[in-house]
Amino acid sequence: MASVNEAWRQRSLAAVWHPCTQMKLHAPDGAALPLIPVARTEGVWLHDHEGRRYLDAISSWWVNLFGHNHPAIRAALIDQLNTLDHVMLAGFTHAPVVELSERLSALTGLGHAFYGSDGASATEIALKMSAHHWRNAGRARKNRFVGVAGGYHGETVGALAVTDIALFREAYAPLVRLGATVPSPDARSAQPGESAADVAERAASALADWLAEHHEDTAALIVEPLVQCAAGMAMHDPVYLQRARELCDRYQVHLVLDEIAVGFGRTGTMFAHQQAGIRPDFLCLSKGLTGGTLPLSVVLTTDAVYAAFFDDQVARGFLHSHSYTGNPLACRAALATLDLFEQTDALRHNVATGERLAAQFAPLSNHPRVRHARRQGMVFAWDVSSSLPDFARRYARHALDQGLLLRPIGHTLYAMPPYVIDESEGAFLAAGALAALQATLAEEEPSSALALQGVCDGV
Repeated sequence: MASVNEAWRQRSLAAVWHPCTQMKLHAPDGAALPLIPVARTEGVWLHDHEGRRYLDAISSWWVNLFGHNHPAIRAALIDQLNTLDHVMLAGFTHAPVVELSERLSALTGLGHAFYGSDGASATEIALKMSAHHWRNAGRARKNRFVGVAGGYHGETVGALAVTDIALFREAYAPLVRLGATVPSPDARSAQPGESAADVAERAASALADWLAEHHEDTAALIVEPLVQCAAGMAMHDPVYLQRARELCDRYQVHLVLDEIAVGFGRTGTMFAHQQAGIRPDFLCLSKGLTGGTLPLSVVLTTDAVYAAFFDDQVARGFLHSHSYTGNPLACRAALATLDLFEQTDALRHNVATGERLAAQFAPLSNHPRVRHARRQGMVFAWDVSSSLPDFARRYARHALDQGLLLRPIGHTLYAMPPYVIDESEGAFLAAGALAALQATLAEEEPSSALALQGVCDGV
């Protein structure tokens, strides 16, 4: 008789198509990566049906901030469900969406909020809004986009146009109107004697050259500030954002900042771009917006952009919608999440947590096969020298054996745990991450040459 876990695995394989996954990896005949049925969650832990638990060291695709099943967010959702579950936002409004928009505006200095369902839809909204703005301003020629090498902004067709991850865009290339790409300020590309700031300046110079030639056709530049997550947690100096802002102002190009993954305290400040002292024209937020409980995204923009759509003609309005735009339950979860930042002094608390985790990760950071050990706030990353082309897959399996949810990107191992991870949980994570690394490297052929690039088979 099949176990409870196995029964749920089989039912899922028969009925569910899982995201960003080669389903054959989960096939029942000796699966390379077995599906993990989750029965309940609490704090940093995922529990299966048979008493095994896994520390969620990547916050379930970077969405969870204050731990799973947080009582304050849960209480807010129950209260909201007792009064208003959903109403269309076209022609109607409600308190949660108004209050959330007001609070996000106060936090960012951006005046109007347009809501979607997920990160990719936020990217689509920002790109469409930018191009439509220029059209309304009498400059319809400005309808192209430029992104940074290695950038990732979602997997819908519009978002893929500015995503520079081959795995995600090659299969759908015939459907995509590709944007241009400029060099990344990734600090790992530093030449001898160069600092991270030097790399950022060099990348900014390349951006300046590109915009000088193409600004008349360019609506917007899109950037993930400070950390390009899907590019292997590529981190850069804030000076790149300062130069990008100056160049976008000079050439009249919108600056779109994708903080879908890095917003809400991940990098040490509430929003990553604040470390550069700049303000974007568009700010895309999702993932941590609801504390990891419900799907919601938002694009914040300036009063000047909003004014370009304010007109008697319907065709000059922003022609975009989602059925669940501004869902009251999701907005209420987001309000509860913002409350937790204030009530727990989360940003200050994260400074101590990040330093503690960095010390606990020291044996991993100092491992002889690790390169570019790095941290930005509560984001940790290590590049691993390994001959295994499927390093990520093998490592993920060994991590599960250690009771950890860790999914490397290519040969980059990273951790992005919920902010509530305590000292003993941090020690468990650090020890297990190192043990999984040693177990994975033990599977190499003794004579194999080392490599730093592997197969990127998902994030």
